[in-house]
Amino acid sequence: MHAGLADRREKANKLPRMSQPGLRSRLHAAPLLKQLGPGLITGAADDDPSGIATYSQGGAQFGFNLLWTLLLTFPLMVAIQMVSALVGRVTGKGLASNMGQVMPRPLVLSLLALLFIANTINVGADLAAMGAAAKLVTGLNQHAFTLFFAFLSLGLQLFIPYRRYARFLMVLTFSLFAYVAIIFLLPLDWKAIGAGLIGLHPNLTEGAATTIVAIFGTTISPYLFFWQSAQEVEEVDQDDDQHPLIERPREGPAAISRIRIDTIAGMFASNLVALAIMIATAATLHAHGVTNINTAADAASALKPIAGRFAFALFSIGIIGTGLLAIPVLAGSTGYAVAEAAGWKTGLDNMPWQARGFYMVIGAAVLLGLGIDWSPIDPIKALYWSAVLNGVIAVPMMAALMFVASSRKKMGEFRAGWALGGLGWLCTAIMAAAAITMLYVSLK
Repeated sequence: MHAGLADRREKANKLPRMSQPGLRSRLHAAPLLKQLGPGLITGAADDDPSGIATYSQGGAQFGFNLLWTLLLTFPLMVAIQMVSALVGRVTGKGLASNMGQVMPRPLVLSLLALLFIANTINVGADLAAMGAAAKLVTGLNQHAFTLFFAFLSLGLQLFIPYRRYARFLMVLTFSLFAYVAIIFLLPLDWKAIGAGLIGLHPNLTEGAATTIVAIFGTTISPYLFFWQSAQEVEEVDQDDDQHPLIERPREGPAAISRIRIDTIAGMFASNLVALAIMIATAATLHAHGVTNINTAADAASALKPIAGRFAFALFSIGIIGTGLLAIPVLAGSTGYAVAEAAGWKTGLDNMPWQARGFYMVIGAAVLLGLGIDWSPIDPIKALYWSAVLNGVIAVPMMAALMFVASSRKKMGEFRAGWALGGLGWLCTAIMAAAAITMLYVSLK
């Protein structure tokens, strides 16, 4: 949190009460696009190259039979991400700070260490996928592209002020719709798609069960909780008219309305794109007997002779765009989590020398992830085990998040109600079941 924030809040508390209704009216009157921000970026970052590989594998191996999973995850994602956003907006503190108040510190530090490992592996896999996609399109050196994307992403985080950087990430969300465009290029069996969406003929083999767990793990990931919560804190820090709701309850209606619109829009975009990827790969790869996809680049390469060069190019460009969007979120969420737990200064609006520990964690996540591209480590196996780690650590993190969100002491009148709280706890229970299943399959 920025130095001087407490002084600003103290001054803000002395403002005339009449200033707040005017603020609320302006926020309610704001165009829809101006209410989109942390939630939309979070949802878009969920469709990173690793997620694209998971959805592609689901479509290639099982056709349309697992489409229903993405309808199921949508309300769960909305609930848990809304809770994450509300905790940040109400308390003025990120998720790691709040976790430290309801969990033993050694447990928090252990979970954050595992989060750092899982996110770093994910960063490495995403960078490798972006390099491979760029090579497919241009024919140039994959490692050179991987280096370029790593340092481009890191440089943007280090040296671009938060407001401009957030706008850049917002623009990148449009790259996701390359996947929606692909399905308009393909002949589709809408009857089979409808059956898959409602789960009429699910293929519940052992392989399908593993893929279902992977889909849950890649759509409901711990780094998303930390990012959206931290971005709500950033929004407050950067706007003199906004304050933690626990201090200024009068800002609540406008803030909660914006969070609701923002989060629903972000999660809808995330799941729409995931559906488009699964439909596209089911209609092309599965229909032609191509059922083994390990990476997003594999999916793009396999798509070329079946769906044509234009669909291939859209798929490949989408991988690069979503990677540029997801890597800052992965590395940034790690920076926020570790720095908050350590009591260091955080915030993307700071320059590197103003928040050294925060940016050192971000830099370490990107550079160590980059090292995976040159190491003998199998990136596919590393990514699989990072998904296992994420699936396991998500459960206690979500439980801690729900305890905070349900606490009247922490949240005041903004604590999660029966509907949002119930969905949040249901999401936690489902992730616990998924984690147990994933561990069983991994150790079998």
